[in-house]
Amino acid sequence: MLHRYILHNDQIRLASEQLLSAGQVGLLSGWGVFTTIKVVEGVPFAFERHWARVTRDAAALRVPLPPDPAAVRRQLLDLIEANRALHCTLRVCVVRNRGGVWEGPSQDRPYDLIGLTADSKHWGPSAKLAYVKHARHAASEFAGAKILSWAMNLTWLESAQARGFDEVILLNERGEVAECTSANIFVADGNQVWTPPLSAGCLPGITREVLLGEIQALGIRIGEKTVFPADLESADEVFITSTTRSLLPVSDIEGKPIGRRDDVRARLDHVFSEFVMRYVAEHRTNPLVPSHSS
Repeated sequence: MLHRYILHNDQIRLASEQLLSAGQVGLLSGWGVFTTIKVVEGVPFAFERHWARVTRDAAALRVPLPPDPAAVRRQLLDLIEANRALHCTLRVCVVRNRGGVWEGPSQDRPYDLIGLTADSKHWGPSAKLAYVKHARHAASEFAGAKILSWAMNLTWLESAQARGFDEVILLNERGEVAECTSANIFVADGNQVWTPPLSAGCLPGITREVLLGEIQALGIRIGEKTVFPADLESADEVFITSTTRSLLPVSDIEGKPIGRRDDVRARLDHVFSEFVMRYVAEHRTNPLVPSHSS
């Protein structure tokens, strides 16, 4: 559930306050961008990577952004402290306010910056997945952008959960595996680990980015490769990754048991967790957290 305080532009406000208006174009059209960040010991993990992606997506969608990401980070730290949310999930949204016939007469800002925190979700020990065909258009210029218009993802997810699944695998127009509604997907055969390339239409997730570019586990090779449903169904291991899930194993797809082992994912998860804690130790500034907690 949403915590008591939110960040609205430059101020920490009560979440119950009426701060938004119908004349904000981004609210009516889903015209905006967002990112979801893991907060560990008061530190927004990989904020720089998240903001770099927000910047790319905002440029593609013509959404104006705050000019100073360091100031945004400081404001988010104020929000974390106000909510005393040292371990939580943080969402940062930028809503476009101007443009089109529905623009309100009193919009004096080109955008609204909104920061929200909530308790982190427990995803359980593994995930059960289903398929959705033609759910990603890989050829679209906006493929892979994390935009506020999220209703299709939420509808697919709700429908799958009503049938007893946890998430869905979104296939593109070529029948390739792209991603899940809010996670990237990886497949392991032996010590070879693959994830679909961005050309499949998937979002460049931050956990995915770290695994591909930063994580080194002895004997394990991680790369990108086109993946089809048959590759998932015959793999030694399948797991999904996201800010809130880290590396979560997949137990079955469409009711069929998946994978025969879990050692590669477990080793990568261990190394990834160490990477997160190194980042936290280097960026800790919150006085509420003892310096020895790392």
